[in-house]
Amino acid sequence: SDLGQSKRRRRQFSCISFPSHEEEFLRNTVGAAPYILVLGQDCAARYQLLNCLLGERLLPLGPQAGHACHGGQGSTCKRRKLCFTHGKQTRLSLALPGQYELVHQLVANCGRWDTVPREDLEILDECEDPAHRQAELEITLHHPMLQVGHVMVVPCPSVQPIEEAIEDCTRSAIPIVLYAVNQDSLSSEQVADLWKVKEILSFPICFVRLPNLSEDSSEPGQRFEKDKSKLQKQLLSHGLLTCPMGNCSCGAPTQMPTPGAKPQSVLGENFERLHRILVPFTRQVLQNQQVEAASLLNGLHCRCLDLFINQAFDMQRDLQITPRRLEYTREKEGELFTSLMAIANRKQEEMKDMIVETLGSMKEQLLEDAANLEFTDIIVTTNGDPVTSKEIKSCIHQIQDLIVVRLNQAVANKLISSVDYLRESFVGTLERCLDSLEKSHIESSVHNITSNHLKQLLNAAYHVEVTFHSGSSVTRLFWEQIKQIIHRITFVNPPAITPEWKRKVAQDAIESLSAAKLARSICSQFRTRLNSSHEAFAASLRQLEERHTGRLERTEDLWLRVRKDHAPRLARLSLESRSLRDVLLHGKPKLGRELGRGQYGVVYLCDNWGGHYPCALKSVVPPDDKHWNDLALEFHYTRTLPKHERLVDLHGSVIDHTYAGGSSIAVLLIMERLHRDLYTGLKAGLSLQERLQIALDVVEGIRFLHNQGLLHRDIKLKNVLLDKQNRAKITDLGFCKPEAMMSGSIVGTPIHMAPELFTGARPERLPCFDEECWQLMEACWNGDPSQRPLLGIVEPSLQSMMVRLCCGSEQKSSSLEDSS
Repeated sequence: SDLGQSKRRRRQFSCISFPSHEEEFLRNTVGAAPYILVLGQDCAARYQLLNCLLGERLLPLGPQAGHACHGGQGSTCKRRKLCFTHGKQTRLSLALPGQYELVHQLVANCGRWDTVPREDLEILDECEDPAHRQAELEITLHHPMLQVGHVMVVPCPSVQPIEEAIEDCTRSAIPIVLYAVNQDSLSSEQVADLWKVKEILSFPICFVRLPNLSEDSSEPGQRFEKDKSKLQKQLLSHGLLTCPMGNCSCGAPTQMPTPGAKPQSVLGENFERLHRILVPFTRQVLQNQQVEAASLLNGLHCRCLDLFINQAFDMQRDLQITPRRLEYTREKEGELFTSLMAIANRKQEEMKDMIVETLGSMKEQLLEDAANLEFTDIIVTTNGDPVTSKEIKSCIHQIQDLIVVRLNQAVANKLISSVDYLRESFVGTLERCLDSLEKSHIESSVHNITSNHLKQLLNAAYHVEVTFHSGSSVTRLFWEQIKQIIHRITFVNPPAITPEWKRKVAQDAIESLSAAKLARSICSQFRTRLNSSHEAFAASLRQLEERHTGRLERTEDLWLRVRKDHAPRLARLSLESRSLRDVLLHGKPKLGRELGRGQYGVVYLCDNWGGHYPCALKSVVPPDDKHWNDLALEFHYTRTLPKHERLVDLHGSVIDHTYAGGSSIAVLLIMERLHRDLYTGLKAGLSLQERLQIALDVVEGIRFLHNQGLLHRDIKLKNVLLDKQNRAKITDLGFCKPEAMMSGSIVGTPIHMAPELFTGARPERLPCFDEECWQLMEACWNGDPSQRPLLGIVEPSLQSMMVRLCCGSEQKSSSLEDSS
């Protein structure tokens, strides 16, 4: 029902909002800056890796660094978190993260230094100031790498547990996680800490094997060239490294990752060639974040766009169906009223005979029941002693009531059987139609009024009565006869109330009834009820129609806004977010030689893009917002279609802001490349069998689009592409739309437009066309759309012709000249 659709629409609006985790991911990604997060086995490893990254001995190493992280000779390392940022001047300061700088005298600020003094790196035991203990050391340097992002070095575990340090460091940031290893293997505690990191972070880790400070840095690479190192085996066995990519001696990946695949943790053991693994690793991490964000955004755009398209369909259906429902309801109720009135008029004579027959069949039972009748409110002695005249009247009245009630039941049952068939003929569909119309209007005060009048109309036959109002002629006649009976009784002594007397009164009452007058009265009563219900129904239906007229005007206005404004804008956003994702994954395609030009774009050769080759690239420069919107909707419809062998595959899209030297913005649609179009194929010559097969392929493709709720609206020779075996695929869905999104304007290529849009100009009959083939062609270009055959009829007709004309005669088939 329409009310159900309205409720579904309200529920569907919830899909416009992001799931909370997706929204948080997007906000963090958009507002986050990339930075390098340095972890390691100990402070010495972290400091050594930091010095190598920046190319300077900024942090102390060896004896200059003091005792080890895990402590020695009763001491414990307490080195604070370090944050390296970019600035024009070198500067050190203590600051609470994201808050304010502390006023504190640092050793480094007391004179010149090349290496950060150890005293500034450590938290002294005697320090009791909580702010001072939580502060990080910010080191500002004029270094090119720091212009891209900050570098953070986590503090010692004794200062802050690894879980807290990771959470603090990764807030509103995209970390490139490096783990410095300066020993041949990891301890169990270090493995446990790494698993804590993996549980907190969804980012991969780049493990860096550092050379010993005392040995030649080229030796580790030579040592691990042939076999897996102990460290690599350990990382693999603990699930900290999922594949051996990146573990060759040079530190470069052994295979390229699949586009769009999540980046994996890697291990670089040749320190001198670390950049060969670190650069692609960083690129993959950042690219993955951007791709995930673009994919989430595109998913939201597509969900919203589909919602608006579905809404447009519901609204268009409402605009089309509601007036038809109202007209159908009016027509069917009129037919029902006419049928019931005909029954009332036709049944009068039958009713008289029925009453006579009913009275005849019931007479003995009625007399017996009257004889045994126990009166109410009257005391009658067992021997039937006489009573007063007033009580006699009451006894006679009760006997009459008994006769009338029994006769009423019998007559009504007979009349009901005459109209029961109307329930099957009218009521089911009519009531459902009314129910839908009334539920689509939410005013509770008018809910079901029209349906109630319909039920009154239908039930008129169920409430006919043999008892009549005091003004009816039958009642007057009946009571006149009763008065005569009483008058005769009053001139003699009051009778004894015996069964024989009750039987006699009942018999006189039955014989006094006029079957003809009763039948006429019953049918008159039936007609009166029918007229009353019919008039009330018509009035209620007019009110319902007026309310729907106002509602439909508002619906049409909203439908136009959805079709012309909301959906196109969302389609453009969807195109932009999908194009961003595609260019992040696969880069901008390279334009090859020009393959052809159309009304709205140029088609180029593209050797390879996104793992597809060869490709065709359609470059479109939308001149205005309308063309942008049309192109965006085309892309959405094409991209959301399931793959089908009779449609050209669309691989992706890229928005090129540098097209024509940056003078315009072009949308590059990358799609499957085929051999030639049908126009070129016909010029070159195609056999009858090939033509019939192409026709079948096109029909199959169009039927698939129709099954998906889409109309192509621009089927022509140039939009049918052929492979090397001359099998056809449909391309260019530029005018393809769901019916609910169509404006009614004429689109397409003039010579290939629908037959009803032009006169004359029909193709000539070629000698190879037999009668069946020619009749099918004539039927397909009939100017009256209702007279054209459905594709479900065209397809088997073509298959029949293929079998009859071409089966077993492939050698005899010859090339045909183009009909044009």
